[in-house]
Amino acid sequence: MTRLGYLLALSRPRFWLYLAGPVLVGVAFGAGSVPALFDPAALALFGYFLLPANVLLYGVNDVFDADVDAENPKKSGREVRYEGDSTVPLAVVASGALGLAVFAVVPLVAWPWLVGFFLLAVEYSAPPLRFKTTPFLDSLSNGLYVLPGAAAYAAVAGTHPPALAVAGGWLWTMGMHTFSAIPDVEPDREAGVRTTATVLGESRTYAYCAGCWLFAAVAFGLFDPRLGALFSVYPIFVLVLARADVDVSRAYWWFPAVNTAVGALFTLGGLWRLVHG
Repeated sequence: MTRLGYLLALSRPRFWLYLAGPVLVGVAFGAGSVPALFDPAALALFGYFLLPANVLLYGVNDVFDADVDAENPKKSGREVRYEGDSTVPLAVVASGALGLAVFAVVPLVAWPWLVGFFLLAVEYSAPPLRFKTTPFLDSLSNGLYVLPGAAAYAAVAGTHPPALAVAGGWLWTMGMHTFSAIPDVEPDREAGVRTTATVLGESRTYAYCAGCWLFAAVAFGLFDPRLGALFSVYPIFVLVLARADVDVSRAYWWFPAVNTAVGALFTLGGLWRLVHG
C-alpha cells in the first residue's frame, strides 16, 4: 500500500459521510434560496469535512490508540493499523491547519460550532482529557459529528440552528458511537480501556443505544413529526437486532448504508422545503 493509499484507508472512507453528510443537511435546511446552496462557505465546509477532517479525527485516534489497537481484529481487516509511520502525524497537523483556514471563509456565527468540533475531535482521543476512556463521556463527546452540520447551517442561514434539531442529532450520535463500541468490548477490556460499552456489557449497551435513539426521535419529532418518524427506524432496528441471531461485528458494517439512506431522506426534506416552501 502506498502512503497515500494508507492515509485514505486511515480516514475510513466508509464513514466519510458521517462528517460531510451533516454539512449537506445543515445547508439544505439553512439555505434561504437555491443559490445559497452553493455559497462558498458551504462548499468549503463540505470539502473540508469530506476528507481532511476525517484524516484529523481518525489520525489522532489511531496515533493515541496504537497500543489498544494492537490486538483489535478490526485493524486487520476493513481498517488499517497505525504502526508508527511519521506520515500520519504530519497529515494530522496539515489537516488541522487546513481546518483553521476554514475559519477565514465562514461567518463568525459558525465559529463556535467549528471550535467545538476541533476541541472534541482532538480531545476524544488525545490527552489530557481523552474522553474515549471515560464511560459515558465517550458517548456524550461524540456529539462532535453534529457540529459540522450546525456550522454549515449557521454559515448559510446567518443564525444558529434550532436547539431541538441539535439535541436530536447529538442524541443520535451518542447512540451511534456506543453501538460502534460493542465489537470492541473484548479488545478494550483486554487492553484495560473503560468505555460505556465495557461498563454496561453487550445487552445493556443495546438498551442504552435504543434509549438514545428513542429520545433522538422524540426531539426530532417535536421539531417536525416527519423527522421523528424517520429517526424512529433506529430504536426499532436495534431492538430487532438485539433479539436476532446476528453478530454485532457484522451488523456494525450495515450502518454506513442505513445512515446514508436516512441522511439522504433528511437532506431531500430540506431541499423540498426550499423549493416548494
